[in-house]
Amino acid sequence: MTAAAAPDAHPYLRAASAGIRHHARTLARGAPSAPPPPGDRLHLDVLHVHLITLHRLLDQLTESTRPPYPAAARHLAATRTRLWQATAEVHDAFHLLPTADTPAPDTSCRPERLPDGPPVLTICQRHLAAGHSVRRTTTPTDLNTPLHGHTTTCSQ
Repeated sequence: MTAAAAPDAHPYLRAASAGIRHHARTLARGAPSAPPPPGDRLHLDVLHVHLITLHRLLDQLTESTRPPYPAAARHLAATRTRLWQATAEVHDAFHLLPTADTPAPDTSCRPERLPDGPPVLTICQRHLAAGHSVRRTTTPTDLNTPLHGHTTTCSQ
């Protein structure tokens, strides 16, 4: 069954994509004469949730695709790695934004001290938990490869 033949396939993925698209359009429109507002911690926290969830989905798709289609699974695995790199960058950006209480940003996730509570504690716990899974399926070399280090060509 092709995607064109199944318009109702994966309705939750379609809804999530539509929600993100709508939010991006709303941010881009903003006020007519004003620039769009800068990102804030709440946006990055919610975006981090989406990226972690998408990473888990790609992990499952990679593993189920590997036996019958190993070449496709390699591309999915590369995508999963790049998505983790993007997720880590969002986490880092979260810590570089100021909090509501202080104008100076908290520049790092410090496991030796507990952050101030949600969303700081939540994003760090989520990121650390996902990081354990990532380290089981990805090599350190793969994780340290720059985002632009992977190229593919269309085979069709």
